[in-house]
Amino acid sequence: MNEPHRTRVAPGRWQGVEVLEYKQDGSAPFRDVTRQVLFEDPALACQLRYFEIAPGGHTTLERHGHVHAVMVVRGHGTCLVGDDVFDIGEHDLVQVPPSTWHQFRAPADVALGFLCLVNAERDRPQLPDAGDLAALRRDPTRAAFIRV
Repeated sequence: MNEPHRTRVAPGRWQGVEVLEYKQDGSAPFRDVTRQVLFEDPALACQLRYFEIAPGGHTTLERHGHVHAVMVVRGHGTCLVGDDVFDIGEHDLVQVPPSTWHQFRAPADVALGFLCLVNAERDRPQLPDAGDLAALRRDPTRAAFIRV
């Protein structure tokens, strides 16, 4: 993983970087997402990951105790961060604060690819319970956005 250089071999793909499942099937609701760990070094204490959401796909609605720093590098889409839904496109930056509900979605016609910087040691995702979903869905914009 500590190669000094990795060549891009296709959009969203790099030489020697394994394309992984986003999550284990059945562990949480998501659709058509892959992940790649681009950089991981104990001296950095973080991971730089690349996620790609296929057209019409979405990540899991979740929150964590750690921060996410995201940069869109391919396509466009929408994301929920806390109370707000944002349109996002290439080179946009999204910061997800600790313990904040978030979800990313690709539109039906194009993939959404983004880099995500997180702590190497981090907590497990928390999924919303019925009460959390009810609270999130009180706002019509959030209700229309959320996929579970």
